[in-house]
Amino acid sequence: MTEQELIQGYETEIQYQKHMIENLGRWFSLFFALASIGLVLIYLFHQSNLLAFIAGIVLAALGMLAMLVFGYGIYRGRLNLHKVIDDFEEKLKLAQ
Repeated sequence: MTEQELIQGYETEIQYQKHMIENLGRWFSLFFALASIGLVLIYLFHQSNLLAFIAGIVLAALGMLAMLVFGYGIYRGRLNLHKVIDDFEEKLKLAQ
């Protein structure tokens, strides 16, 4: 494997991981909106409509749980990305 192939491979991997972290961020935003809608339903229907109130509780709970999962995925993805970048820099130093 040549140095140019090594550089190209790492650059491709870094771009791919950045793209996946962005995708996780989009899912996080979606579930934030879902949790927000649930909280609005809870606020608006806490006295009048039991079905809408229960739907709000379910949406808020699912949205918040999903936000925790995707937030943790983003956190771990960023840690992994930094490890790949550090490894790439180390190999570039050794190649010189």
